[in-house]
Amino acid sequence: MPNPELLDQAFTRATGASLVGGNGVRLLRDARENYPAWLEAIRGAERTVFFENYMWCEDETGREFRDALVAKARAGVRVRLIYDWLGSRFRASSRYWQALRSAGIEVRCFNPPRLWVPFGALHRDHRKMLAVDGAVGFVTGLCIGRMWVGDPRRGVPPWRDTGVEIRGPAVAEIERAFAQVWAAIGPPLAPEELAAGQLTPEGGSVGLRIVASAPGITSVLRLDQLIAAAARRTLWLTDAYFAGIPSYVQSLQAAARDGVDVRLLVPGASDLSLLRPLSEAGYRPLLQAGVRVFEWKGSMLHAKTAVADGCWARVGSSNLNIASWIGNFELDALVEEAAFAAAMERMYLEDLDGSIEIVLRRRRFRMSRRARRLARAGAPPRVGTSTGDPRGSASRAAAGALRIGRTVGAALSEQRLLAPTEARAVAAVGVVLVAAVGIMALWPLIAAVPVMVLFAWAALALFAKALALRRERRRLGQPRLRIAHTHHGSARSGVAPDSRPPPSATNN
Repeated sequence: MPNPELLDQAFTRATGASLVGGNGVRLLRDARENYPAWLEAIRGAERTVFFENYMWCEDETGREFRDALVAKARAGVRVRLIYDWLGSRFRASSRYWQALRSAGIEVRCFNPPRLWVPFGALHRDHRKMLAVDGAVGFVTGLCIGRMWVGDPRRGVPPWRDTGVEIRGPAVAEIERAFAQVWAAIGPPLAPEELAAGQLTPEGGSVGLRIVASAPGITSVLRLDQLIAAAARRTLWLTDAYFAGIPSYVQSLQAAARDGVDVRLLVPGASDLSLLRPLSEAGYRPLLQAGVRVFEWKGSMLHAKTAVADGCWARVGSSNLNIASWIGNFELDALVEEAAFAAAMERMYLEDLDGSIEIVLRRRRFRMSRRARRLARAGAPPRVGTSTGDPRGSASRAAAGALRIGRTVGAALSEQRLLAPTEARAVAAVGVVLVAAVGIMALWPLIAAVPVMVLFAWAALALFAKALALRRERRRLGQPRLRIAHTHHGSARSGVAPDSRPPPSATNN
């Protein structure tokens, strides 16, 4: 095992999250274990309930959680709830949110469309967390919807997902993460509502980190790359929407070539079937380096987990793609305890029993012998339709768009060799470009109008932002900054320059 002190320092600096000891941690599999634990915690709340989730559905599951939250609010518990506008769009009506607000629950919507922020939709609140009374918290990949429960009467299996229950001092870090997003979309929480700074009893002996990433902060990406670099024996990954950027793919390739058992488990049935060929194209460089890739045979694999060397395990909301690494608010728990990692490994092996391994053979993807035996035994086919929402996932769409962009960029600049499986994507983009050229040649005004509208929208948004920042600067009484030029000789000689600013650099 690498030097623990150096790894602790590296993880803390990469994630901005310190190791918090004295916690009890319970691994929760699927909705059958997660939802009852969440509802039990809500129904036992005495002081506060903080609930943040990307997707809320107004179905049987959503109504069950609504009723539990309403009952606690009417009993005097302070309930605060955050949902993402895009994630919950068309899934929960205004009546659903109004019922919560009417009971005294404060509900906030993250990032609804705003005219002055043209590209604001690129940033989403993808976190899934619940914290109750500063005593128990949940970090998970599950949203609120019937897809995670399934429908046994119609033979529809539930979505596969993973979460953790945490009791102890780390719950204060979960609440602090909630307060971060809460303050980003409205007035901040009152300090007395948070468990931070209060004496929280220990719930066990487990050390963990609560990694709360935000748009533009690549803490989870740095963490994933560090774990890939530090792993010596095993690195087993599960991801719902894998679209690794080159630096991360290279990290996995380097680990596999160095003898690490690197495995990637991904869904076999996608909720955006058009992007499936692009995902498969990304398998080839991993397989060629020795990474083993498996596809889940069930309805939908939505978990986002990692376990390495039997000592580190990550569970949360972050997918292995640029939308999660850079564009979203995400929340993950990095547990550094051997017993929990062993439980994660056992669960992973159970998942592999329900999966098909993808191998390279004759320059094409083929099923392994074990997979063919499973198929002959009556296992479900590897391709199929998801039981989830036919509109698909924003994260999946972002991941697919990124992969298309990388493929086209590589084809035009020859940055890397393209795999034969990427031929369809390259040809499709070529057809789109030819059609665009034809439209511009035949109807130039039609082609120019959307561009002019986009530029005008962006210009107005920039002016509005500049005006808002100018008003904020005046409100705070901050002076404008001017650059004072320092004499090069004094800088080279190590002599401090005159602290008095020259006349031309006075502040206004």
